[in-house]
Amino acid sequence: MSAPPAILQVLPRLVAGGVERGTIEIAEAIARAGYASLVASAGGPMAEELPRVGAEHVTLPLDRKSPLALWRNAALLAGVARERNVVLIHARSRAPAWSALFAARRARCRFVTTWHGAYSEGLPGKRLYNSVMARGERVIAISGYIADLVRARHGLGEERLRVIPRGADLRRFDPALVPPARAGALRAAWGVPEGAPVLLLPGRLSRWKGQAVLIEAMARVPPPAVAVLAGEGSLRGELEALVAARGLRGRVLLPGHVEDMPGAYAAAELVLHASTEPEAFGRTVVEAGAMARPVIASDLGAPRETVLPGRTGWLVPPGDPAALSGAIGQALAEPPERRAAMGRAARERVLARFTTEAMQRATLAVYAELLGPSPSGMSGG
Repeated sequence: MSAPPAILQVLPRLVAGGVERGTIEIAEAIARAGYASLVASAGGPMAEELPRVGAEHVTLPLDRKSPLALWRNAALLAGVARERNVVLIHARSRAPAWSALFAARRARCRFVTTWHGAYSEGLPGKRLYNSVMARGERVIAISGYIADLVRARHGLGEERLRVIPRGADLRRFDPALVPPARAGALRAAWGVPEGAPVLLLPGRLSRWKGQAVLIEAMARVPPPAVAVLAGEGSLRGELEALVAARGLRGRVLLPGHVEDMPGAYAAAELVLHASTEPEAFGRTVVEAGAMARPVIASDLGAPRETVLPGRTGWLVPPGDPAALSGAIGQALAEPPERRAAMGRAARERVLARFTTEAMQRATLAVYAELLGPSPSGMSGG
């Protein structure tokens, strides 16, 4: 008996992040559609999630970037494609995409890419290196912002370009599923004083995510508001020193990685996005919206598409502590019922446009353009 048709996704590793989360969400949809669902990477903790969604991990050194490694990986991927009856390879990162492109040609597979980032082009040869992401038979952009960038830089036509926003998983991010006691337990674990408004900034602790901007803003925000910087990263020591220098111990908290993000959103009065560089999508914005929380976001990149100023949140100039503190003050001055109404509007917008299920359906529809109906008859439509 021949092997069932398979779809293979490729990325460098499965550690943590939006690319990895999206890969697993699409792996689940591929399995439901009746394909063998394969993900190739160098591995990582998130690989353990694949069997739970009906997918299989193939360990290959796809985190290597040398020309020789790319060529060797192309041969390895072509071998997997032939052995497992792969009919389509979906690449999600540049170095593995070069290997996947050559593998797809060798094994006569269809080739799709997802453009996840606003890749820089400052160094010589960088535009050529990035261009592999525009070479798919279909190219998925994760936001209108990214689609505009791909059109401008690579002249990609609408016949191949598809805009599929990322989404919030409503099986997790639903305020009805988080009892008040669960949110209260998180506030207590963080050391938030009773009754203090929580301003939550989720994200890796890195310079461009804007945690330092929020710390400077908090020096202007009066008590009892508390900022919680949920995440880990190399900037932690520097941020802790800045908190101490500004006299904000107890008012800016760094609890590290937070496993229960639905509970974290439920524990917050406001969710913040303070990135100083354009965000390709900004999944935390729609997760907060799914949890009926208004968002204050930097006015650049894709959050311009997900936040409706005055209706679901606020947009502020990036890298401007005074503007951010002003928006925080304005938001906290709103009557609680007004913030609650904005939160409900944010959830309604997510339900209409930014769900994981919608992303899965749209991606299956892209596959169907190239492959026809799926084995289970699901086309994504």
